[in-house]
Amino acid sequence: MSNELNQDLGRGSDHALVVGIDAGGTRTRALLASAADGSPLGEGVAGPGNALTVPVPQLTEHLVEALAKAVPESVRPLVVAVAGGFAGAAGTADEPGRLNARTALTQALRRLGIPAREIRISSDIEAAFAAAPGAPADGLALVAGTGAVAMRISARHCEKTVGGDGWLLGDDGGGFWIGREAVRVALRMADRRGPDTALAALVGRELGVPDAVLPYGGETSAYEGGASSYEREVSAYEGEGGLGQAWARDAREAYRRHVLPAVMSEPPVRLARFAPLVAGAARAGDLLARAILDEAAGHLADCVRALEPVPGETVVATGGLLGPEGPLTSALDPHLRALGLVAHWVPDGSRGAVALAGLAMENQ
Repeated sequence: MSNELNQDLGRGSDHALVVGIDAGGTRTRALLASAADGSPLGEGVAGPGNALTVPVPQLTEHLVEALAKAVPESVRPLVVAVAGGFAGAAGTADEPGRLNARTALTQALRRLGIPAREIRISSDIEAAFAAAPGAPADGLALVAGTGAVAMRISARHCEKTVGGDGWLLGDDGGGFWIGREAVRVALRMADRRGPDTALAALVGRELGVPDAVLPYGGETSAYEGGASSYEREVSAYEGEGGLGQAWARDAREAYRRHVLPAVMSEPPVRLARFAPLVAGAARAGDLLARAILDEAAGHLADCVRALEPVPGETVVATGGLLGPEGPLTSALDPHLRALGLVAHWVPDGSRGAVALAGLAMENQ
């Protein structure tokens, strides 16, 4: 919300307010809303909010920053309930993530003078599920961002989890998995285990590989004209043989010598940054890129299927790979239809957290 709206609220509001918090792996978002109808009145954003990986003192600071931006000082006494959906806070009330989240949120509210009578802690996925129309209590949640996880929600709490086991053991179909596949098919092309793909050049350029050893042989003419970068990249592989066939052995070896240490020098989760390259190449017609996205959608469908869905029950989807612009949406939809399901997309869990705060106030 705008600063002007926050100022107006501070001058004239005399009704009860609630706050919903969506605290994920990359940001913490606080949303101030009317307790009467949940209409948003202010918002604030700060740093990461994973309650298992962000130390409690730092998590507290991020919460203080987000809440201070969302809730003008003059109306803080009107906040009656706060609900937070935190990454890393799945499980029961005595799980470490939930304990960390409650400790940090309680400290942040005390520092800002927000006297909420009700404080509710949930996982970020439980909050995202509550963001669906009508704030449903039961159904399925599917998240596909850097990672991938599906949950069965019962009475607003996670009953069963499928996937979400992290980059080393799971998260199949998420952004990390897609990015890793992009690098793998690029390396297979380089050592001639796999077919040509525009992803070899796209990944190489992202990693700073010199043009002279990229698979198009440094021929800038392959990229001239008005087409998008992805279309130009894919078009370089069209026609008999494709430019990949002219990729000399010494250039292939040099490519591998650049790519491998560049990837290994970074945290593994950084591979997720290649997911947009796969999406762009797939849109431009690269067959291997399309195959990666199709397989990713299949992994997500497997997660949903393992939850034993009932046709017609509520499915809430969130995360950067899903939704109206998500690269996996069109590939996933047929899998869901085969199960008798239709996904409702929500951008994040902040609205759901507002709904949970309202419910906490009603039940006090």
